[in-house]
Parts: sequence; structure tokens; C-alpha cells
Amino acid sequence: MVLNKGGTLVVFLATIPIIQILVVLVIAGVVLWLVESYIPMAAPFKVVIRVVVILLLCLWLLSLFGLLGTGINV
Repeated sequence: MVLNKGGTLVVFLATIPIIQILVVLVIAGVVLWLVESYIPMAAPFKVVIRVVVILLLCLWLLSLFGLLGTGINV
């Protein structure tokens, strides 16, 4: 996010097209479904995997839309 000459706040989206974002989300969902369906494991491990994948996708989307910083500034 930056201020332009008029003083209004401008949000820059990454150069990734919306179709590519949707493809990544669909692939991640299919892979998560395959892991949960076809790999035998205890239910708590499946919950942990599901939470980690969803958390990583949320963080990726937040950083992609500029709502999350790129890292710690030293």
C-alpha cells in the first residue's frame, strides 16, 4: 500500500492473475482431499494437516494482497 500524489491510499495487488490463484487453491484442495482420503492416519493428525494447510494458504493470500508484511524489518 502506498499513497499516490493526491494523498489517496492505493493497494497494489501482486501480478498473479486471478485464474492462477484459483488454480493454486483448487490444486491445494484436491491434494488435501487426496491425503485425507487415501492415506490412513489417526484423526488428530488429519486435523493438524488440515489446519496447517489452511493456515499456510491464508497467509499466502494475505501476503499476496498486501495485507501481511513481507517479513521483519530490522
